[in-house]
Amino acid sequence: MRQLVMPAFESHTLREINVRKVDQFIKKLASTKSYSTAKQARTVLSLAFGLAVRYDALKENPVRGIARMHKPPSQTMALTLEQVDAIRDAARGWRRATGTPGPPPDGQLEQIIEAMLGTSARIGEVLAIRKCDVDVTVSPATVRICGTIVSPAGKPTYRQAHPKTQKSTRVVSVPSFAAEVIRQRLVVVGPEGPDQLLFFTRNGTPLTTNNIRRRLRAVLSEAGIEGVTPHAFRRTVATVLDRASGPDLAAELLGHTSSKITKEHYIQPDEAVDPVTAEILEALAPKRVEGQP
Repeated sequence: MRQLVMPAFESHTLREINVRKVDQFIKKLASTKSYSTAKQARTVLSLAFGLAVRYDALKENPVRGIARMHKPPSQTMALTLEQVDAIRDAARGWRRATGTPGPPPDGQLEQIIEAMLGTSARIGEVLAIRKCDVDVTVSPATVRICGTIVSPAGKPTYRQAHPKTQKSTRVVSVPSFAAEVIRQRLVVVGPEGPDQLLFFTRNGTPLTTNNIRRRLRAVLSEAGIEGVTPHAFRRTVATVLDRASGPDLAAELLGHTSSKITKEHYIQPDEAVDPVTAEILEALAPKRVEGQP
C-alpha cells in the first residue's frame, strides 16, 4: 500500500478513482515492474475498495471492472548437480580467505542449504526446525516440518506454529547428507530444551529469512552465480523426485495438496522423449533388396 498504491492515488478522493484509472495503473505496473507486483497491487486495492463499499463510501469496487490479468509464460528451472556443487563450494569458501576482516562465518549457511536440499522445505520452514522435530535414532532420520519463521513489520521475528499452510505439516525422511547436518546442529544446541531451534543467531534469536537470502546472494555474487534463490533448491528437489518417481511423490514431499501445483510451478519440464520410440520406429525402416549395398 505504501510503496505502490499510495504514490499513485494519494491525491485522489475515493470517488475520483474509477475503473479506467485502476486499469491503467495495474497495466503500467505489469509493464514497468512485473506481473507479480501488479497482481499484489491489485489485491491490495481490491481489499481497500471492498472495505469502502462495505462502509458505503463507494457503490462498487472499481477493481472488479478492470481487464483480466494474463500471467506471462515462464518455464520452471531447476539446478543441475554441477550447479548445486558449485553453490556448495562457494558457500564453504565465502569470507574464509586469509586476511578477510571480521569474524568468519559460523557455517550455518552451508548447513541450511543441505537441509533445504534434504527436506524440500521452504527457507522459513527449515529455520523453524526444533530439537523435538528431528529423530536421528531411526534410519533414515526424520524431520517434522511443522512451523515457519515469521518477521512482522515492526515486531520481533518469531516461530509460527504451522508451516505456510495448515495442511502442509508433514514428517519427511531425509538423505544421509541432511541427517549429518542435523546431527551437527544437535551437538551445537547440546543440553538445550526440546523447543530449541537448530538454526539461530549469535544472540540465540531466530534467524530471519531475509538474513539467509542476503547471505546467499553475497555468496553467489562472489562465485559469479546468478538467478538462484532459496526456492531454487525446492524446485530442484521436486524435479529430481519427478524424474525418479513422478509428480505425486514430489507433491507429497513438498507438502502440496495436489500434484498439479507441483508440476506447474516446481518441476522443470522434461524435454527428452522415451528412447523406446527409436526401437518402435524401426518398423518403418526401408526394406533391403538383395544385391544392393
